[in-house]
Amino acid sequence: MRARVLRQVMLPLALTWLAGTLVVIVISNYFVRQAFDRALVDDAYAIAANIQPMGRSDAQLQLTAHEMTTLLFDQHETVYFAVRRPDGSLLSGDASLPTPFLADGTVWHLADVRFAGKPLRAVVLRHPAGNGGDFIVVVAQTTGSRTALLRRLGLYATLPQMLLLAMLAWWLWRGIARELAPLGALQQDLGRRDASDLSPVAVRGDTREVAQLGDALNDLFVRLDGSVRAQREFAGNVAHELRTPLAGIRALAHYGLGHTDPAVAREQLQRIADSEARASHLVDQLLALALAAESDAVLQREPVVLDQLAHEAVLRHLTRADARGVDLGARGLDEAQEAGGFTVPGSVALVEGILDNLIDNALRYGGKTVTIELAKEDTAAGPVPVLSVADDGPGIAEAQQQALMHRWAQGTDGRKLGEGSGLGLSIVARYAKLLGAELRLSAAAPTGGLRVSVLFVSR
Repeated sequence: MRARVLRQVMLPLALTWLAGTLVVIVISNYFVRQAFDRALVDDAYAIAANIQPMGRSDAQLQLTAHEMTTLLFDQHETVYFAVRRPDGSLLSGDASLPTPFLADGTVWHLADVRFAGKPLRAVVLRHPAGNGGDFIVVVAQTTGSRTALLRRLGLYATLPQMLLLAMLAWWLWRGIARELAPLGALQQDLGRRDASDLSPVAVRGDTREVAQLGDALNDLFVRLDGSVRAQREFAGNVAHELRTPLAGIRALAHYGLGHTDPAVAREQLQRIADSEARASHLVDQLLALALAAESDAVLQREPVVLDQLAHEAVLRHLTRADARGVDLGARGLDEAQEAGGFTVPGSVALVEGILDNLIDNALRYGGKTVTIELAKEDTAAGPVPVLSVADDGPGIAEAQQQALMHRWAQGTDGRKLGEGSGLGLSIVARYAKLLGAELRLSAAAPTGGLRVSVLFVSR
């Protein structure tokens, strides 16, 4: 990551530096050529000024060889010249020196030529000679000095920038490494961890992105830890609670197989069926607890129509209620439907779980009448829907109500009957908490009974 970040930063800088260097070289080349070319033009004018007498076609160059050498002296370059009369004949200088093309009306012109196998920079100058035509003065110079100067300018322009670029890369490398050090420490911490270690990681440094990554990892660990604990608890509950009923079923089966009397075998089969029903009910409740633990992390709320779910719950348990001789009914559903239905945000599975567990408890421990009630209650936040299951059984003492909401806790009647596992109310309490609802236990009537109400206060 450090190399990738540095590359993303340095590549635009390097391209910008390259473009700037090219601009500097182009500008330097322009001004260097201007300076050297101006010197060549000045030399050509100096030679033309010594053509005497001025304005005559038979004029002569009034400079000796020594004076011409002094005039065109250059310590590092070789300078050539040629002066031609209007008729094209050589007045002075090197006759083989190329003469660049000079357009009509142009006083002087600069061009690159080759002479004696060397590249030259040349200027051709038109010097008027009256009616007799124009003298042509050509001055050419080797280009070693200007090339060397351009190279030095390019080097001096490039080298400091390269050094600055290298220093910047080094500084950025150290800075990025310093900022990413907490990420490296986080990586090492995670690499040394055991697969079962889901404790929060320590995030060091003040980099906001790394801190956010650490917080996200810790949140994930919290969710995973809850899921793993729920799975372990579920596995432990199943292993512990199913061992006894399965052993009982096995013992009943062996006892029945050991007798040839059909009546004994039928009796054992009936007891096996009853034990299987209790074990199946226990498995359903354990799965419900696992669903509650999973819903705690992934619950997605949706509109839930309470009167519709209550009506379906009555139909779902009606056959079982009739078999037990219990009058199962509902109250307030018609009023709710006339009002457009009682709709709350929640989960259909959780509300159905609440109804099923409350009805199951009422059928097991209640009296001969079980009623599902749906109404609205005025609270400080306004009217809220209340879903209740009431029975006319012995009820629960107020001192035991809170205890029965914990797992594996059973009331006196449950222990006497030998039914249930002490999970029903704990599941209802857990589901209500997930839905943001309030769970209440109260007497169904002055004479007794139990009413379990769920107030959907979270809208």
